[in-house]
Amino acid sequence: MQSLLRHLLWIVSVLVPALASAAGPEPEGILIDHVWSGHPVPFAMLVERDHHFIAYYNAERRITLVSRKHGETTWTRFQPDGVPVPKRDRPSNEVGWDSHNSLQLALDQDGCLHLSGNMHADPLVYYRTSRPLDITSLERLDRMTGEREDRATYPNFFTNASGDLVFRYRDGGSGNGNDYYNIYDRTTRTWRRLLDAPLHDGEGERNVYSTAPILGPDGFFHVIWVWRETPAAETNHSLSYARSRDLVHWETHTGARITLPITLAKSDVIDAAKPGEGLINMSREIGFDPQGRPLAVYHRYDAQGHSQAYVARPDDSGRWVSRAISDWSFRWAFAGNGSIGADVRLGRPTPQRDGTVIIDYGTRAAGSGRFRLDGKSLAVIEKLPAVSEGLPAALRVPRAGFIGAEVQTLTRRTADRTWILRWETQGRNRDKPHASTPQPSELRLYELPNRSSP
Repeated sequence: MQSLLRHLLWIVSVLVPALASAAGPEPEGILIDHVWSGHPVPFAMLVERDHHFIAYYNAERRITLVSRKHGETTWTRFQPDGVPVPKRDRPSNEVGWDSHNSLQLALDQDGCLHLSGNMHADPLVYYRTSRPLDITSLERLDRMTGEREDRATYPNFFTNASGDLVFRYRDGGSGNGNDYYNIYDRTTRTWRRLLDAPLHDGEGERNVYSTAPILGPDGFFHVIWVWRETPAAETNHSLSYARSRDLVHWETHTGARITLPITLAKSDVIDAAKPGEGLINMSREIGFDPQGRPLAVYHRYDAQGHSQAYVARPDDSGRWVSRAISDWSFRWAFAGNGSIGADVRLGRPTPQRDGTVIIDYGTRAAGSGRFRLDGKSLAVIEKLPAVSEGLPAALRVPRAGFIGAEVQTLTRRTADRTWILRWETQGRNRDKPHASTPQPSELRLYELPNRSSP
C-alpha cells in the first residue's frame, strides 16, 4: 500500500504541473509491439538518415528491432540470436530482471547499424549489420577487441569530432571497475582501443559513474563523474571533471595534463563530498554557461542533511565554486545495492540567448520545474513550470491496468518533429523479481510537431 501511495504522489507532484501545456487532441500513435513490462529497462531509438530504428525487449523478453524509412507504413522486424549466459541462466538476447541492461544503437559513417546491451558485468553483447540501413543483416559478433570484455556494463556509442564511432563501457563491477574506450575503423570494419589504458581506473578498490563525453562550444569534450567505493549507492563521492580535444589526451579544467589512467588521486575534483553526503550517479550532468564555460549540476545534501540541487563552475582564479540552487526540505535517503528509482532528476544546464541558464528538475517530494539562473552569478532568477515533453496529459498517466504501472518514454527530435516512444512497466525492484508479472504493455510511437519552450 505504501508503494502504491508513493506512486500516486509521484504522479500528482511531477506530472500534474505539466498538464496545462498539453493542449490538443490525443494522438493515436503507431502500435509497434507488445513489450516486457515486469520492470523498466532503457530501450533505444534512432531517427537518422531518413529512417527509424527501434530496439526493445518484446513480450517474451527477447531483443527485437524494427525499422522503416520515413513515409513508409510497414515496419521491418528482426530478432537477433543469442548464446547461453550460464551464470544468468538465460541466453544473451533475453533480459532478466536487471534494469541495468539497457540497449544502445548507433549508425556508423557507412550507415551500418551497431547494437549492444543486455549486460551487467556480463560477456560483451554486440551486433553489427553487414548492409547499410538493413536490420535483417544484423550479425552477432560478441567481441570488439577481444580484451577485457567478459564483465561489460553500460555500453555507450557516440562520435568523435571527426564523426568516427566510439564505444565506451565499464569493465568490472560496481565498486571495482575501469572505463574503456574503443574506436571503429570503417575501412577494416574492426575495433581497436582508442586509449592504451582505461580512461578511469578504480585501482581494484572503486569505480566511476561518468557522463558520456559532450562536445562543448570551446572544442573540448567534457565529462564529469562520481567515484563509488562499493556496490552500495551511498558510497558515491568526489564529483570530478576532465576535458579533451581528441578523447586521447586529457586535462583538468585549468589545462594541466592528466596522465592516464585517471585515478582518484589524479582527479580534478569539483566537489569533495564524502560517502554518505548525497552524491548519486543518477543525478549529475555537465552543460555550459552563456560564455561556454563548463557548468556541472548535481545532487547532494546540504548542512542540514536536506537534498539540494547544486551547480559548480570554475571561477577566474581556477577554482571550482559551487552553490545550491534549490531550497528543498526533504531528504532522498538512498542506500544499498541494485537499481532504484530517482527521487531527484536534474537536466543538463542549457545556456539561453538572454544570458541566462535553464536547468530542468523533477522530484518526488517537491514536484518538477525549471530553474532560470543568472549566467554571470548563477543566482536563481526564477522558478518556471515544467515543460511537457509533448505527450498529451492522458498519455502521461498509466493506463495498463496493473498495480504499480509507470509510464516509460524515449524521445528523439528532428528539425521539425518530436518522436516519443511510450510503454508501461512496473517500477524498479533492486534488480529482483516482483511478486507478480503483469501482462505485456503496448509499445507505441507518437509523432508530434516541435514546440518551443516558454
